[in-house]
Amino acid sequence: MGELLDALNALEENGPAPKPINPLDQVAQAIRSGGQRVNDTIEALKEPGMPLEKIARLTRQAPLQALAAAFLIGVLFTRRR
Repeated sequence: MGELLDALNALEENGPAPKPINPLDQVAQAIRSGGQRVNDTIEALKEPGMPLEKIARLTRQAPLQALAAAFLIGVLFTRRR
């Protein structure tokens, strides 16, 4: 929105705006940057000693218990809604 205002102000002061703004490019860039941030966060949580690494290790050690716990947590969340 700020870029649009800058372009309109430039049009009033100096003539034509420098370049048209394509909203689809802005959306695509926002999605890419958001996805990159999510990937970076997941990678950080997979480091040794972090929560995702601990959960992955427990799941490998006891897969049936992990599946049962995930099922029960899912049931609790769906019943509250």
